[in-house]
Amino acid sequence: MKIVVNGSVHELDSQHCDMKLSTWLREDLGLTGTKLGCDIGVCGSCTVLVDNKAVRSCKLKLKDVAEKQVITIEGLTPPDGTLHPVQQAFVDAGAIQCGFCTPGMVLSAFAFLLENPNPSRNEARNAIKGNICRCTGYQQIIDAILQAARIMRAENQSQTK
Repeated sequence: MKIVVNGSVHELDSQHCDMKLSTWLREDLGLTGTKLGCDIGVCGSCTVLVDNKAVRSCKLKLKDVAEKQVITIEGLTPPDGTLHPVQQAFVDAGAIQCGFCTPGMVLSAFAFLLENPNPSRNEARNAIKGNICRCTGYQQIIDAILQAARIMRAENQSQTK
């Protein structure tokens, strides 16, 4: 079984098929940006991207992501170490306090912006309804998503010129 994580190919034998994706990412690959909160798919802290769709990694087994592309928060950062526009927007908007929910929020926001590059405030709010934050009150997170959307649109426009 083959799984691509953050661009790296991982070959696994069948004994790992039923291991949780969240556990494997954290314990075997050391990708601890994937947080374990409720471990039942409710809080969103374990959100990763599978083929650019936001999913709860605690609800998936490795066999569910065989032959697929997985991106964790560590994989969103460009190779030069700068922050992705969504990550930077979260910093700039003050959308990070304790940071526990942040990786899942950022990845949910990124997947949402791939689908909807020009969202309304209400659409941004709905996009993160499956991610729980106990610190910020969500307003800064929504501000960050809208700011990231503006930056990403501007970057796309400059690349097409």
